Amino acid sequence: MQNVSSHQQFILNGFEELGELRPVLFIPFFLMFIVALLANTLLLYVVISQRSLHQPMSILIAGMALLELCLPVFFVPNMLLSFLFDWKGITLIGCLVQMHFIHFFGAFQSTFLVWMAVDRYFAICTPLYYHEVMALERFLKFIIPLAVRNMLLITLFVGLTGKLSFCRNVMNHCFCEHMALVEMACGSTTISNLLGLIAVFLIPVFDFLFVTVSYILIFSSIWRSSSTSAKALHTCMTHVMVITLTLTVALTAFLSYRIKNGLPVSVRVFFSTMYLLLPSCFNPIIYGIGTAEIRQHILKTLARWTHSVQTQAK
Repeated sequence: MQNVSSHQQFILNGFEELGELRPVLFIPFFLMFIVALLANTLLLYVVISQRSLHQPMSILIAGMALLELCLPVFFVPNMLLSFLFDWKGITLIGCLVQMHFIHFFGAFQSTFLVWMAVDRYFAICTPLYYHEVMALERFLKFIIPLAVRNMLLITLFVGLTGKLSFCRNVMNHCFCEHMALVEMACGSTTISNLLGLIAVFLIPVFDFLFVTVSYILIFSSIWRSSSTSAKALHTCMTHVMVITLTLTVALTAFLSYRIKNGLPVSVRVFFSTMYLLLPSCFNPIIYGIGTAEIRQHILKTLARWTHSVQTQAK
């Protein structure tokens, strides 16, 4: 079999169809990046600094905030520099490293919602045993298997992608997304395509189904109860809306590479970017405002910071 010369340098050329208007994209994506950093930092600070919030659900929300704080750092700065200064180059190693972290942290966006659904199930369906079941040593049996699943699947398909030979080096994307890189490979990419598809169904789709079943059981328990909890319903509906929105955007991005469609390349890139960036912007707002205890502490923290700034200004 003849060896194929493989590219080791790539050009990220997402949104090239916009031409001279491409630099304008710096503004909305920069604003979203700043919102993601500030909102998640504030939420994380409030949960860590307030001992009254050191409860399972609040800790899970803080964990998600940390995730949403880290995820944009791996691709947004590079994307912004590309918009502003037309810096588009990236090495194969840099591309694979970026791909690994993006997909690894991205996988946990839905996994955290599974852990939150487990927390809500025990809190609502078995309230008398909630603290016993949610003790760390017992809750680890829900954490470890899903964390190992994410790590193995992401490492496997990124490692397999790194072994491909690439005939082209201009990627119609703003960051190194798995299928955007695979579609530039020479020869058959069936295994990479299949493994990526398996990862889609074993992570976000499985997580969505698990959360759906959990909330069906939760709603059934609430309706059978003589005292319906509006707070419980509100929390559950928030989680369902978040994971439904996340899964819809994610599947649109993932399947657009594998199903023949007339979707413009820029739209496909947009969905891929929003799948990662939208949750980072809106999850801390949704959970910060939607959770009464956290909202109160956030308002107190902001009031205290504002008073401190005004005092120093005088």
